[in-house]
Amino acid sequence: MGNVFFGFIVFFGLVILITGIFTVKQQSAAVIERFGKFLSIRNSGLQFKIPIFDKIAGRINLRIQQLDVIVETKTKDDVFVRLKISVQFQVIREKVYDAFYRLQNPQDQITAYVFDVVRAEVPKMRLDDVFERKDDIAIAVKSELNDAMSDYGYDIIKTLVTDIDPDVQVKEAMNRINASEREKVAAEYEAEAERIKIVAKARAEAESKRLQGQGIADQRREIARGLEESVDVLNNVGINSQEASALIVVTQHYDTLQSIGEETNTNLILLPNSPQAGSDMLNNMIASFVASNRIGEEMKKQNEARGIEPKKKNKPEKPRNENRDDFLDYGDDEYVS
Repeated sequence: MGNVFFGFIVFFGLVILITGIFTVKQQSAAVIERFGKFLSIRNSGLQFKIPIFDKIAGRINLRIQQLDVIVETKTKDDVFVRLKISVQFQVIREKVYDAFYRLQNPQDQITAYVFDVVRAEVPKMRLDDVFERKDDIAIAVKSELNDAMSDYGYDIIKTLVTDIDPDVQVKEAMNRINASEREKVAAEYEAEAERIKIVAKARAEAESKRLQGQGIADQRREIARGLEESVDVLNNVGINSQEASALIVVTQHYDTLQSIGEETNTNLILLPNSPQAGSDMLNNMIASFVASNRIGEEMKKQNEARGIEPKKKNKPEKPRNENRDDFLDYGDDEYVS
């Protein structure tokens, strides 16, 4: 009988000892109450309490926690927008008593303050300003929460505006505006590129025309110099200027006809191109020379009537033409070689 009672005493003592020992995890605290009244706060490690008399009223997490709050509000330009506010908070180690006993639900308290601040700040801004000044909103929320929650034993570490979500139709309109702006910029760049190409092409054409005109002028200058030399050579062998000019015209005419015959793909057409074309051109040239001589004869008569003596010049030999004796009937003093 005595052994049974002793065994019961030992068992009861072990139960009391086991229930009086408890542990507290790292970065947490335990609130101990005795008969329903606050007794002490126990930190991490192995702790003791009196069984039956003392009990663990609750445990407080001392690590940084995050609460995500989604707030829907309206901007100054009447656009409804949803903001996601992430609040990072922590229980102050020295104020565990206040954090445990003064607030029934600290997360609901934080959520209420976030709603109050966001709905006071965002309606003052336009939608674009909400995106640009989201840091200002976060700072306002943090300041308000710190002032309110520090008395309850909570420290607000950081507040972040992690998402700004306007209405779907507003987002589609913003995307269309953005796309239109980009298309406008692209059109401006394309127009500028086209303008540059047109200006460059015009400059190239102008330079080409300038060089082409310079080449034609040089070509005509050389042709005139060659004709002058040809006339001089023919004059040296006794052929006068009129005959030399007629010979050159006829020679060039037949040279051109020959070049047309040699080139099968030529685009050059000489009009007229009949067998009598050379003779016709020569007759026209001679007719112009005759008309010129007649005008000179009239001017000579007028000068004689006025008493102006003509200058004596060497008289060239009259050209002979078997077909027409009066073909080149020049005056004595009018013709100048």
